[in-house]
This record gives sequence, C-alpha cells and structure tokens, in this order.
Amino acid sequence: MSVTTVPLRPVSKGGLWLMWFGVAGLIVAAIAFAVSSTPRIGFETIKEGTGPKPAMADYVLVKYEGKLDDGTVFDANERAPFAVAQTAPGFAEGLTRMQKGGKYKLTIPPSLGYGDEDNGPIPGGSTLHFDVELLEFKTEAEMRELQQQMQQQQMLQQQMMQQQQMQGGPPPAP
Repeated sequence: MSVTTVPLRPVSKGGLWLMWFGVAGLIVAAIAFAVSSTPRIGFETIKEGTGPKPAMADYVLVKYEGKLDDGTVFDANERAPFAVAQTAPGFAEGLTRMQKGGKYKLTIPPSLGYGDEDNGPIPGGSTLHFDVELLEFKTEAEMRELQQQMQQQQMLQQQMMQQQQMQGGPPPAP
C-alpha cells in the first residue's frame, strides 16, 4: 500500500477570517433559534416589590387568582403557602422573579403549566393567567429552623402534660 501526497495551496489570512466569521454566524443563528423556540412565560410587574427574590428551594406565601383565556376563574386564594419547586414549572419561574410586596401578572403557556392533560377545572392545553401578590417568603434554612422550634415546643407541651398526669391534676388548659 502506498500513500500519495498532494500539495495544497496555503490559505490566505483573509480566507481564514472569513471561515471563522461564518462559523460564528452559524453558532449565533443556532442559539437564536433555540431561545426563540423555548416556551416562555409572560411576566408583568403591576407593583414593584422590595428585597431579594425567592429561589426554587424557598417557600412562599402568596395571594393569587388563576383564570383561563375566557376569564373563567379556576382557583383563588388569599393566603396560600407553596414550596416554589412543587408548583407548575411556569408558576415556579414566575415566583423566582418576584419580590416581597409586589404584584404581578403571569401568563403561562400549556407546556409550562399542566400540558395537554385535564387538571380538575383546567382543560388540557390551557394557557393560564395569574394575578399574584408575593406576601412573604422564607428560605429553606429559615423553614428548617421554624420546624425545629415547633418540634421543641411540641416536646415541651408533651412533657408538661405528662407531669400533670403523673401529679394527678387536670390537664392544662390550651
């Protein structure tokens, strides 16, 4: 077996630059296509909030009203606690962009809401419209601390009740 070598003409510097600009243009076009084809939520600030924004691991307390395209209200609550990560993807994304005390309008496409499946009063393939007010939020660490404090209080109450029962007295009033 023999190898034949063929001499190549050198490429000019201008030709190399032109090739790199072409490659860069293809990369930019691919990124633009990927970004434009990714579903996004509509997010409108009605009233600015203050302070930091919740993260996916945080817990929020919100006032909200959810509507369908035709204006039908499918859910509403004056003080609803949520773990951000356990809500629909579009709702979670919206929550992470809010600040305490702020009021917002979210428009969530079906792919970031409940998809093509019916979910209670929400027909499959529905775009969801929410009016949301972020009343309060706690970080994951703050929630763990609160849970520990509550467990300690419960243990203390149980110990007090056991002492009362051992002494034969009536249980303490709540």
